[in-house]
Parts: sequence; structure tokens; C-alpha cells
Amino acid sequence: MSQPVPPPGNPFADGAAPQQYPVAPPSAPARDNLALGLVAALVAAIVAAVAYGGVSGAIGREIGWFAVGVGFLVGFAAGKTGGSNPVLPVAGGVLSLGAVYLGQLISLAVLGAKALNVSATELFFDHFDLLTSAWKEDLDPITFLFFALAAFAAFSGARKAAG
Repeated sequence: MSQPVPPPGNPFADGAAPQQYPVAPPSAPARDNLALGLVAALVAAIVAAVAYGGVSGAIGREIGWFAVGVGFLVGFAAGKTGGSNPVLPVAGGVLSLGAVYLGQLISLAVLGAKALNVSATELFFDHFDLLTSAWKEDLDPITFLFFALAAFAAFSGARKAAG
């Protein structure tokens, strides 16, 4: 007498025990490090401000999408490193406002340095009062739109990165 042949596709038809697979590793702990998120957002804000100001000064105009990028970079850094702490999106928005402002001042320093035949760093550090006066004179609704775009991008970027 011959043994019955199990139907194809059913590995347990002959009574064999199912293969044991290793247990999945536990999920990563939730990130919730406010201090690290704030430090990362601050570093990202400084880097983004220098890049924003340098590019805007080199081409002689501001780019609205660059302000969005500044905000998103700051918010993303805050959320990715700090986690889902509810303070981080707000802090990212505030830091992105500072980054856009600093970037605009750097842009004015680059433009002024070209016109005055001095270095941009000298103009920025030695004549900061002139830069802020020039910035105030140059204020228009577009400036405030750039601020709003950057803050919104930072807030949403921090929330998306934390999730």
C-alpha cells in the first residue's frame, strides 16, 4: 500500500509542522527629544539663511520658492530629529521667520558689497545698522508673503517629518 500524495501547494498536508520564523524586532521607540529638535532646527535655519541670502544676493532678486524651501528645511530638521513634540512645529515656524529675515539681510549685504566695492562680511558685521535700515525701507507685501510661506512650510514640514 502506498502513502497518499498530498495535493500540490499545501506543504502541511503530510502533517509536517509549520516552519518557525523569527519574531519581528520591536518597533523603534518614538522620538520625543525637544532639545535635539530645537538644536537641529536652529542649525538648519542658519544654514538655510546663508544659502538663501547668498543666492538672492548673487542673482539680485528674491525667490519666493526659496523662502518655502528655507521654512521646510527648518521644520523638517525639527520634526525629524525631535519627533512629534507639539512645540517643534511652532518653534520651526518662528526659526524660519528668523532665517528668512537673516537671509534677506545677507542678500542686502551681498548686493551692497557689490555696489560699494567692500566685502559682504565687512558690510554685514561692521554696518549692520545700515542693513537693517535698508531692509526696513525695502519692506513691501511680498516680504510678508515670504515670511508667511516660510512659517507655513516649517510648521507643516515639522508635522510631516515627525509622523
